[in-house]
Amino acid sequence: MSTVLYEVRGRVAVITLNRPDKLNALSKELGAELAEAWTRFQAGPERAAVLTAAGDRAFSVGADLRDPPEIWPFAPSVGVHVDKPVVAAVNGICVGGAFILVQFCDLCVMAEDATFVYPEAKVGLSGGLIASVAARVPHKIAMEFMMLGEPMTAARAYETGMVNRVVPQAEVMDAAMDYAEKLAGLAPMVLSTLKRHVAEMLPKGPSERAGLARRDLEAIRSSSDFAEGAAAFREKRAPDFTGR
Repeated sequence: MSTVLYEVRGRVAVITLNRPDKLNALSKELGAELAEAWTRFQAGPERAAVLTAAGDRAFSVGADLRDPPEIWPFAPSVGVHVDKPVVAAVNGICVGGAFILVQFCDLCVMAEDATFVYPEAKVGLSGGLIASVAARVPHKIAMEFMMLGEPMTAARAYETGMVNRVVPQAEVMDAAMDYAEKLAGLAPMVLSTLKRHVAEMLPKGPSERAGLARRDLEAIRSSSDFAEGAAAFREKRAPDFTGR
């Protein structure tokens, strides 16, 4: 992979958005590689992950408008099932779809000079995944953030509960790794159960529910069972399904 890097540090996976020359804009290629990274993390031995980005200027400026992807396929726990803890490490500006990625992480460390921006109302386009932020922070704060599209400082994000810690830029990865390493040392079954129960408790917006449904249906469409069923139909025999 080139636009997303995957590094293993002990029991922690460090997943890095890697388009610093484009301020880590979310392209279709990056989205596909990030989905692969989440799949690798979920299937692998790593017990926690840190989602970060190359460079100090931007975590990501959001969707690459020259090659805009759908966000849901590579949002953790939406497009790819992830029941292990994920910590976001945010440097610089974090815009639009990139904020969605942070929203679906479990914890977040943010640089004190970083900002969140959600400018969909100014661009005239919406994917709708942002709606569930209203289940994660107070309603009026969520509406202000979504509808006005004005930058939110790290200090304000901390005050409203969007992030767990705000630290100097040089300390963001250390703080995120501190969280991740502590999580990696805890009981995996307990953490995954808590994460699942919380996900069941949180209200989901229409776009999130649609993404979850599409994930399940596309998994069936690309399964060995579907290929076997189609082959059995053509060959006029009973299918031998394996559940994969």
